[in-house]
Amino acid sequence: MKKIIIFSLAISLGMFMACKEANPAAKVDQSKLADAKKRDLDISKGAPIIKLDKKEYDFGTVTDGDVIETVFTITNTGKSPLLITDAKTTCGCTVPTWPKDKPIAPGESTEIAVKFDTTNKGGGRQVKNVTLFTNTAVGREVLKLKGIVNKK
Repeated sequence: MKKIIIFSLAISLGMFMACKEANPAAKVDQSKLADAKKRDLDISKGAPIIKLDKKEYDFGTVTDGDVIETVFTITNTGKSPLLITDAKTTCGCTVPTWPKDKPIAPGESTEIAVKFDTTNKGGGRQVKNVTLFTNTAVGREVLKLKGIVNKK
């Protein structure tokens, strides 16, 4: 029993000494702290909100090999800057172009251009999605291109 008490006391003392730090504030990265404060201020203003002129583009009926192009207009109706961090597509035949690393201020608009190459897509209905990854409360927005591609 005496051994158990001494062992428990030694473990407790060891844990107490291990947690003691001379200056824990010295470990804080000041640049990250400043970034966090700025982010918290932006969040307190309210998240950015995306308003789209359209979520879907119907390109109708085209022939295999045609290149479809459209533009989606995005407006930031929120109270903090909107960032589009990435845009993913369902296949390599669909290519989006967006303002990378350029924040869209509240009240401002920008364009997302999308090209869809229909080569070897003939034979029926096509639906292509472009998923935008953003700093909005939802975090993503899906744009859609759809139509029929006929064989040559």
